[in-house]
Amino acid sequence: MESESAAGTVAIPAGELIEPAMAMALNVHSSPGVFALLLGAGISIASGVKTGWGVVEDIVGKVAAVRDPDRPGARAEAAADPEKWWAANTSEPLGYSALLAAAAPMPSSRQAMLAQYFEPEEGQDDDKSPTAAHQAIAQLVKRGSIRVILTTNFDRLTERALQEVGISPQVVSRPDQIRGMKPLAHSQVTVIKLHGDYADLEQRNTVDELGTYPAELQQLLERVLDEYGLIVCGWSADWDTALVHAVEGTRSRRYPLFWSQYGRFSDAAQALTAQHGAVLIDGKSADELFTGLVSRVEALDRLTTAPITRDVAVVQLKRALPDPLRRIELHDLVDQAVTQITNRATTEHKPVRADADAWADTFGSNVRGYRADSEVLLHLLATGVFHDDGTHDHVWWRALQRLLRLRDTSPGTFNEHLEKLRHLPALLASWTIGVAAILDRREELLATVLYRPEWALPNSGHTRLGPAWCLNPDRVLLADGMHGMHPSANGGRFLYPQSNWLKNTLREPFRLIEPSDSAYSEACTRFEFLASMVAMDTDNEFFAYPWAGEFLLDSAWGYDGNGLSTTIEAELTDTWPLLRAGAFGGELARAQKSLAALTAWKNKHARRW
Repeated sequence: MESESAAGTVAIPAGELIEPAMAMALNVHSSPGVFALLLGAGISIASGVKTGWGVVEDIVGKVAAVRDPDRPGARAEAAADPEKWWAANTSEPLGYSALLAAAAPMPSSRQAMLAQYFEPEEGQDDDKSPTAAHQAIAQLVKRGSIRVILTTNFDRLTERALQEVGISPQVVSRPDQIRGMKPLAHSQVTVIKLHGDYADLEQRNTVDELGTYPAELQQLLERVLDEYGLIVCGWSADWDTALVHAVEGTRSRRYPLFWSQYGRFSDAAQALTAQHGAVLIDGKSADELFTGLVSRVEALDRLTTAPITRDVAVVQLKRALPDPLRRIELHDLVDQAVTQITNRATTEHKPVRADADAWADTFGSNVRGYRADSEVLLHLLATGVFHDDGTHDHVWWRALQRLLRLRDTSPGTFNEHLEKLRHLPALLASWTIGVAAILDRREELLATVLYRPEWALPNSGHTRLGPAWCLNPDRVLLADGMHGMHPSANGGRFLYPQSNWLKNTLREPFRLIEPSDSAYSEACTRFEFLASMVAMDTDNEFFAYPWAGEFLLDSAWGYDGNGLSTTIEAELTDTWPLLRAGAFGGELARAQKSLAALTAWKNKHARRW
């Protein structure tokens, strides 16, 4: 019962505050590898895969159809009550194994017959594929939370989900495999298919077949039930007599039993949960249960794992970069740094609304906040891109892609310029990648960084645009806001405040890569020039707008046949790295046209110093 505390707040009993799903997450997180899963047919429902009995029903219906081809209703009648039809037409008992042995006596024909029930049809990638629950389980295995999976299902959805994240599971589907299996504690994950695999004849499906297990399987099952905690999902306990008896026979549980049930709670399930004092999780589908579990253990990770420091992250990246065996470690290192940014990019931390009086302060606070949140990632990108040989370009590209998605949802009511700042981390990342690529003379990378990935306003129906257009600094960083937070040393206003701020704020990640301030400045100027050329590579006049920055000043652009513009014009040949990498459609004429358009824009709009 709730009661008023002395402070006037409502006190909630611990049993109500800590819901069963929360308790499960706390236990799984604190005891990695201690809990096993017991998965029933309910976990695969969303995939469209039939249960073993569902396959029996369908095949019996087909047998009836070919046995009595002139009667249209023969198949439906047999499938409605396959046991009755089978008993009326044959003296042999109905079972999955016997039925398949008769209908498809050779292994190859049996494989072909069963494939239609368990494997995706050609061209139907989403059909009979691992569900969100299977994918979440694979993530739990990958992080070491789960190492043993018991399943009554014939399908291979669990195995496929594990393989998709780079894990090769140890699979036990027949008793003869148990003797030679790797010990459970030494295997990353062991999938024990209690009723067999769909492609074998050694499945257990009928009431008689489910009454007992072979001795080797029974011993392995008893060991798991004795030594591991258990999370049950999608299992009704209605038909699997041997499994029910095994759970009943567990004398005392060393670790908790969590039982998730969606829909009817059978008498057998109620008896088992009462016997073992199970924690009941009611009303959650398999997808909800396991995706929620992943979210909660990851939240606990963030509490218990100190954020990696900038310098430590760079050292780890340098060690992983040349080692092909540490590619996953490198990926995770960059991914973790991006996650630190996305976790702080909520409207709670970075407001998108502000009163007129507070707007300038909010703008400056958000800009500084996004820059601070990006510190680790920017150092990783500068170091990684500079020292990479192209092997890990997909890692840098993925980081930019994730940051672009910060504006994939509408935050409701918002100030336009505060909302656009949600793309500031992506702008910082693209600038860092681009400058590092120029310093390392790998300008071909810009053909990806400036054209891909693409982004469009959510629910707008607008054309999707690459970073050269959607990350234009003049559109992400409002000039008036930048003047307010970034005045010049003499109290005046920078001509290109976004360009000046980006060059200055991103100098630190490049200190060890390029000690020379002038060389760094030249790389920034060249990146702005090339990004602006790409930005002019469009037939849409609204988007044909350069990254108007300090490269437009005569001191950088040049005059009388000298300077950056002349240098790049001379570089424009069929072998130019950006063209060879696909920029400007790989067409020299398009690159030359973009340079001409940029030059015309400068002559019309840009001031000279």
